[in-house]
Amino acid sequence: MELSVWLTFFAASWAISISPGAGAIAAMSSGLNHGFRRGYFTTIGLILGIWTQVLVVSLGLGALIATSSLAFAVIKWLGVAYLVWLGIAQWRAPAKPLAVSAQEQAVVRRRDLVIKGWMVNAVNPKGTVFLLAVVPMFLEPANPLAPQYLVIGATLAFTDTVVMGLYTAMAAKVLRLLRTARQMRVLNRTFGSLFIAVGLLLATFKRAA
Repeated sequence: MELSVWLTFFAASWAISISPGAGAIAAMSSGLNHGFRRGYFTTIGLILGIWTQVLVVSLGLGALIATSSLAFAVIKWLGVAYLVWLGIAQWRAPAKPLAVSAQEQAVVRRRDLVIKGWMVNAVNPKGTVFLLAVVPMFLEPANPLAPQYLVIGATLAFTDTVVMGLYTAMAAKVLRLLRTARQMRVLNRTFGSLFIAVGLLLATFKRAA
């Protein structure tokens, strides 16, 4: 991949990462509930989910999802169900002030946060179709494709590492401001509603004709 092509994709990657979506909501939710150091493990999962999507597209499975109504529907409704489930779980979360101790935070395992982040990005056909629409514009067919996909995956991982880390950090700062159960309840329901809203939006997403 030529430098000029990569720089263009690099700029596009920032826009992709900054755009509000399920990943940003997941990162902020984790930062809000677990603080930055533990919440950032969700970002690691989000990046692994991106790599999964890039791998799916590079292997040609993305084309199957984009063209097969059944495959697309199965993946889409899995994604919808998962996001709505996250929303309901957030709504029902205990209304405790978020300034919790390290021992209380340790109840949520880092591995579970990684899996949560991975699921948010991996089970998302919109992401697959988006990559299918965007990535080919930056590929050079005359050159080996595998190294180009590696560069694309690494670039997306870098921008998400920075952007989702900032989302997590900003949300974690709110920890110091939350003093009452009522404030916690409002935030839980806000993020729960956002997860459900993103899930419902995904339900309306249709495969391009």
